Amino acid sequence: MGESRSGERIRYNILTTIVYIAGIILLLQLFNLQIIHGEEYRETSNSRLTRESVVKAARGSIKDRTGIELVGTETGYSVEIYNTKVSDAELNESIKRFIEILESNEDKFVDNLPIEVEPFKFKYEDENEQKEWKKTYGIDENASAEQAFNALKEEYEVTEEDNALARKIIAVRYEISRNGYSNTRSVVIARDISNTSAVQIREQNAKLAGMNVITEPVVSYTSGSLASHVLGFVGAINEEEYATRKDTYRSDDIIGKDGIQKVFEEYLKGTDGIKQVDMNVDGAITNEYISEEAVAGSDVILTIDANLQKVAEDALKQNIEDIAAGKYGEKYDAEAGAVVVMNVNTGEVLAMASYPDYNPEKYSEEYDANDETGKYVNRAISTEKAPGSTFKMVVASAALDTGEITPSTRINDSGIYPYGDGQACWYYRSYGVGHGYLNLTQAIKYSCNYFFYDLGYRMGIDTISKYASYYGLGKRTGIELIGETDGIVASREYANSIGYNTWYPADTLSAAIGQSFNQFTPIQMARYISMVANGGKNVDVSIIKSIVNPDGTEVSKEEIESFVKDTVGTENELTEDLDISEENLDAIRRGMKGVTSEPGGTAYSTFADFDIDIAGKTGSAQTGVEGEADGWFVGFAPFDEPEIAVVVLVEKAGSGGYTADVARAIMEEYFGMNSEEITEDKSAESSIESVR
Repeated sequence: MGESRSGERIRYNILTTIVYIAGIILLLQLFNLQIIHGEEYRETSNSRLTRESVVKAARGSIKDRTGIELVGTETGYSVEIYNTKVSDAELNESIKRFIEILESNEDKFVDNLPIEVEPFKFKYEDENEQKEWKKTYGIDENASAEQAFNALKEEYEVTEEDNALARKIIAVRYEISRNGYSNTRSVVIARDISNTSAVQIREQNAKLAGMNVITEPVVSYTSGSLASHVLGFVGAINEEEYATRKDTYRSDDIIGKDGIQKVFEEYLKGTDGIKQVDMNVDGAITNEYISEEAVAGSDVILTIDANLQKVAEDALKQNIEDIAAGKYGEKYDAEAGAVVVMNVNTGEVLAMASYPDYNPEKYSEEYDANDETGKYVNRAISTEKAPGSTFKMVVASAALDTGEITPSTRINDSGIYPYGDGQACWYYRSYGVGHGYLNLTQAIKYSCNYFFYDLGYRMGIDTISKYASYYGLGKRTGIELIGETDGIVASREYANSIGYNTWYPADTLSAAIGQSFNQFTPIQMARYISMVANGGKNVDVSIIKSIVNPDGTEVSKEEIESFVKDTVGTENELTEDLDISEENLDAIRRGMKGVTSEPGGTAYSTFADFDIDIAGKTGSAQTGVEGEADGWFVGFAPFDEPEIAVVVLVEKAGSGGYTADVARAIMEEYFGMNSEEITEDKSAESSIESVR
């Protein structure tokens, strides 16, 4: 028994000793942490406040068919801000200093504040939007712009008396509050600033609470305004866009707003990465490192040829200026136009120009809400104009295919057509006599209205409108762009839909020469001419060649088509080929060749010395304004083995013949006529030259 108690006492004493030793060790460690190294560890703790920052992914590039980059990304500097433990007064002072740095270097901060000062006014045009905004920010819905401004000024404790300066501070505070920043979530308050501003902000980091300069990819348009209406532009995501994309976007993200940038946003936008940022309690950055790499977006490859696009744009602009200056005789108020160049066999768009244009890189800076020139409109897909005499190939196709005439049928143009309202051929109005007896090929060459009045009178409007539909006129092509319009085919149905309930013979005669209700877009006209050139085969109009993912794989054509259908909401509405004999089409095409290659043809003066046989047709379409006409040229080349169709529209050109110079410049570029002569260097080891 004694031995047992003695053993327990020994074990107790050993355990007690162990406890005392452990306690002494803990006390010594606490003394070491708090007294000896306390200051060091407190400093370390203050500098180890870790936050996550987003690493913006580069958007995918947009390239032409040869790989030339039309839109890419460059590295730019942006400024982000985190919430730190500073007062409103200190934060406002930091923002003021930040603004001074930017403005001294002509840089800008993010400004989405919908209130202007001097004078006070809201930026919202819609009163309901204005009220909704006030409600969101706890402002009385009846408050004036000045009252709303003062409410925000009070909310953010801005004490500056100068309203202009106060507004700048409020704009940054507003951006911070609307994006919900915190000590772990940053808000971008300036984008694409200069290197000078970036250096100065970094140098003054300790005085700029929570601010940090980061590098971000910035969208860059390598050729200025080239293909602006095709490429589109990007901008800050708005509340409506963000509401449907919260899972994949931040409220301060950039998003495609128009053109390819908008349609293919899902592919172009990459996947952002994550950067860990260590900051002290005062908001100064102490360390940063990448924890998750960003993945760039996919590249979108267009069917556009950049060189051909530039020639088309330059030639269109020059032609419009020449017409307005009176180069072709009388001056006309030409101000706008469009060009489409299409592969007649595939439907690929090789060039698409719209004038006037704009610089998409500077869209947000230069946007003019009161613009009256229509420079933001893609006229190639959205402007509907009467086709004038370029419609005559439709009427010719209908007459030949239905057996109303044969290629050898001759009609006597005596000047004034005896039916309808006594319409006269343009030749009679100019020279006092008609063209005399003509067959179809000659009628197209001379653009004889009398001949086509007679065809229209014989067939009636129903047959003409049916064949216009066969050519895809009045139907959207399904091109991968937003904003394509339907166009209008003159018909009884359309007339009835607008309350025009009686169709007269004179209406048919007008429709037969491309007037009446006929209204088509240049892209529809390009498809129509492609079908004339290729034997009546429907083409699948496209401006997208491929989409290449970051890993080098390509998106399938089926996926792209399905995506476009869901995104744009349209597809090619023409599904069948035009079943017309080659003999009949040949009669039409020979007439178009006569337009450009034979004396008396309406575009002969432009193409008389051209080295390649061209088929073409001019059209001067009345606009309803006395003395005013839109000018068209449509054509394809080469004549024997067609490759491209070219459509030119110049609004208020006065005559279609004046627009043929644009088509000539485009064809010269396409067929390599602008290339310098190449002399073979036989001393070179190996060289392969290819000329299109």
